[in-house]
Amino acid sequence: MCTLEKRGNIYVLTLTGTNEHRLNAPLLDSLQSTLRRLRSETAGGGGPCALITTAHGNYFSNGYDLDWAGSNEDRLLLMATKLRSLVKDLISLPMPTIAAVSGHASTGGFVLALCHDYVLMRKDRGYLYVTDLDIGLVVPAWFGTFLRCKIGSPAVWRDVVMRAEKMTAEVAVQKGVIESAHGSAAETVRAAVALGEQLVGRKWDGHVCYIDS
Repeated sequence: MCTLEKRGNIYVLTLTGTNEHRLNAPLLDSLQSTLRRLRSETAGGGGPCALITTAHGNYFSNGYDLDWAGSNEDRLLLMATKLRSLVKDLISLPMPTIAAVSGHASTGGFVLALCHDYVLMRKDRGYLYVTDLDIGLVVPAWFGTFLRCKIGSPAVWRDVVMRAEKMTAEVAVQKGVIESAHGSAAETVRAAVALGEQLVGRKWDGHVCYIDS
């Protein structure tokens, strides 16, 4: 499922195995349980820290596990509900977060990556895209709203949600969707660790500040 490793002030959450890391209820539960553990471990102080999320193999996450869901509408709804809950937990985590995207990230996997404050990606393999549009699945309204919040350019958002554009890491950097592209999965993780150390150096105290405009 997933593991959590502490490297100094950096936590590394890894989706394990060489499969496609498709999002089904067991995997989503494992991720959410790991985030609860992380939140608990860091609640008592111990200094600033950061989270990096990455995955083994050629996929970061290939979206919903449609084989697990089958034709069961309740399972499809369950996956959507659990992913939305995971999104909430990730974006409210009281520390900087970095996705080190190790390969393909489609639909739910794309959303999972964009939940992080920074997205870094390998450039030798993988696409970011909303594959559900190509197979005739209805994309939930909250997906579109979330992507609109995370993708600054209206034209880029339009192409992602209407044309299911497949973006390589280098194209995603050019379009302002991700932070940077790197030569391999290992280089992406190293860059994420370096960025995490820089952010930790700013001595985050875990409080989120909201500015009322």
